[in-house]
Amino acid sequence: CFQTYDIMEEEEFEFEAVELPDITMELPDIACCFCPQAEFNGKSDSLFFNDGVRRIDFVLVYEDEDMKETDKNITFQKRKVSASLMKMGMELEAVRSVVDEKLLFVKVHMPWDMLCTYAEVLHIKLPIQPNDLSTTSSPFNFLSCITKHFYPSEDLIAKETEYFTAPFEKDRLEYFYVKDRDLFFTPSMRSRMAYYILSRAPYEVQENIKKFGVTKLLDGGVYKAAYPLHDCRFNVMSKEDECPNERYLLYNEWAHPKSFYKMQPLDLIRKYYGEKIGIYFAWLGFYTAMLALAAIVGLGCFIYGYTTQETSTWSKEVCDPLIGGNIVMCPQCDKECTYWRLNSTCESSKAKEKVPYTACGRCIRLSLGIGTVLFWIVLILASVVAIIVYRLAVFFSFSTRLQSDLKELEPFKEYVTAQMATSVTASIISFVVIMVLNILYERVAIWITDFELPRTKTDYENSLTLKMFLFQFVNYYSSCFYIAFAKGKVVGYPGQPVYLLGKYRNEECDPGGCLIELTTQLTVIMGGKAIWNNIQEVLLPWMKNLIFRYCTRVGSEKVIPRWEQDYQLQPIGKLGLFYEYLEMVIQFGFVTLFVASFPLAPVLALVNNLFEIRVDAWKILTQFRRMVPEKAQDIGAWQPILQGVAILAVASNAMIIAFTSDMIPRLVYYWSFSVYPYGDHSSHTMQGYINNTLSVFDIQDFSNKSRPLQTPYWFNNSTTYIEISDIHQDTTDNMNTVSTIGM
Repeated sequence: CFQTYDIMEEEEFEFEAVELPDITMELPDIACCFCPQAEFNGKSDSLFFNDGVRRIDFVLVYEDEDMKETDKNITFQKRKVSASLMKMGMELEAVRSVVDEKLLFVKVHMPWDMLCTYAEVLHIKLPIQPNDLSTTSSPFNFLSCITKHFYPSEDLIAKETEYFTAPFEKDRLEYFYVKDRDLFFTPSMRSRMAYYILSRAPYEVQENIKKFGVTKLLDGGVYKAAYPLHDCRFNVMSKEDECPNERYLLYNEWAHPKSFYKMQPLDLIRKYYGEKIGIYFAWLGFYTAMLALAAIVGLGCFIYGYTTQETSTWSKEVCDPLIGGNIVMCPQCDKECTYWRLNSTCESSKAKEKVPYTACGRCIRLSLGIGTVLFWIVLILASVVAIIVYRLAVFFSFSTRLQSDLKELEPFKEYVTAQMATSVTASIISFVVIMVLNILYERVAIWITDFELPRTKTDYENSLTLKMFLFQFVNYYSSCFYIAFAKGKVVGYPGQPVYLLGKYRNEECDPGGCLIELTTQLTVIMGGKAIWNNIQEVLLPWMKNLIFRYCTRVGSEKVIPRWEQDYQLQPIGKLGLFYEYLEMVIQFGFVTLFVASFPLAPVLALVNNLFEIRVDAWKILTQFRRMVPEKAQDIGAWQPILQGVAILAVASNAMIIAFTSDMIPRLVYYWSFSVYPYGDHSSHTMQGYINNTLSVFDIQDFSNKSRPLQTPYWFNNSTTYIEISDIHQDTTDNMNTVSTIGM
């Protein structure tokens, strides 16, 4: 998506090591460098100092110590930072707030020589000459008259000129394509270099230990904020002639709801926000496009299943009053549960299944971190066991009271079974537990990662990514894996059921199968997670900004400058895009790991992502301050995680088809047991499949602990009845086997 061309060979491209400017130099005397203060000139859209020449590359915000009681050390640190920045060559200009007189905004500018120096330090690639290579024409050019409507308007967002590029070298300036010094370095490049210096500026020396970096001062409250400027308001074009209005263009052609069908302007996103943001939206767009094919297949499976449910042979046998209505089933819990007819599950049967520390110290820190992560994973598993116990206890209660409580709601009585009520309530409780554990563990994971003291920011992000994903993988998917592969597998048989903890009788699947409950669980978690994320990511920032603007409102006659308008927006979190990637990777797991059970998952994910792209765009453009641009070459640690989930998905779906669904038993019956020598039919058919999966049990063999206390009015005194059986076991004995999965 982001193409550059290197005109030099690799051998010619090797540079000598660049000497990094000494930004941790001896701290200057405060008196020698003092930040000059100016009055606001009344230009609300200005991106420059008062002289209209020097561009604002970064803004620092703090409270004036002369207007409130302040710790002397805080005052000293602020003045030392300003002195350090000015001695390194940065130019500063302070201006008092229009809204709150206690606030001061320090505008930071990097002169040309300083930009050249740090562009070389950071190896920023810059144009050498325009690309003069001819591009091959596409055979689909004749469709351009149609496809152009699905791209941003070229009248507003012109196509970027392609250049041959190379890492910048100050001594070879004449080889670079410099038409205008003021425009050679883009605003995002300038902001990136300014932040690089600010994050390393010294401000104090204690016991021969130098303290540096604006990040620590922000955490300590010395500064209120530090951010680069948006170039204009998102919904109004700037009145300044030199303003490119890129924020306004992005809003209208990318974030606005009217542009939901258009392709993303990735080049402009990259130019405005930097490569890291650009790669995220490029990846999200690619992932969403790939969901389209899976969504078509899943939707086709759903439509086929819905339209053929009334013609399904096994469903008709279950619903037939002469077949399913005459088959009496075993009670599903002890004493309080009673006998039930097979045709009571008519509706559910219609569903289709488709280096600052020593090596020893590092080892100790990592061991403590790993131990903490394992403890929280065990805590999740304990919560899953608690949900299982809840299912067992509540199913017993619903079985005895639900039908009597729903006598007045006759139309719904047929659909609200004890199994369905238990499954839905357990899924909701499970979702609430998941959300609570996520909030708690997030703080723990950040604390552990900080405690480990990673050497670089990349190491920090990778370590946190691994911890958070492992936790959320177990947190989100453990209940789904339990329903898919464990529930209903160890239940014993009538007269000798299996008990959990010696007290609770192991739960069975819904009569329609465990896939019905797995689908319910996935629907509740995916839907609830999407709603919760939108509340957190959209509604809360919008409400915070609304409240802040209300509390700091001023008269309409006052003009608010660009830097103060941005200050009123929400700050970007320290982890940046981490939560956006985590949300999509968890969704990818739901879409792939259990798609055999829930073929509509890709459809729901596709619809969610079509909104997600625009919502994320709207959020970062309108509700948050401009992010500090960062370089990136890929999506980082998320790539191997996605590969691992994809491999696991192949195995999990194969196991769902083989062990959880009854696809294989149906195929075995259709091709083998429906015809001679096992069956009486002359051709392959599904008729008799339901009867083939059932077995006979003598009710006199019930133990006193399991025998029902009451019997329904239609129950006669026959000594035997029929119940669901596992077709995998003893199928040659047909109706005489007693190995069962249903109780």
